[in-house]
Amino acid sequence: MRYGPYAWPAGYPLYFVTNDGAALSFNTAKKERRNILESIANNSSDGWRIVALDINYEDTELFCDHSGERIESAYGEDE
Repeated sequence: MRYGPYAWPAGYPLYFVTNDGAALSFNTAKKERRNILESIANNSSDGWRIVALDINYEDTELFCDHSGERIESAYGEDE
């Protein structure tokens, strides 16, 4: 979270993956950080426990499962 929504040094867009396979945007993770931290601390399976951080290389149809916000892709953007 501290380093933002882009991988360094390449600048690829990142998103979070929860234990139930949902994609979460950085904006959602910031807004719901208390739920996420509690879920991680208690090893809950409530859909808030983040298990991975991934790069969205080409999926132009990747949306945050909580907010519906579109998650930017590195190479799949329309020009």
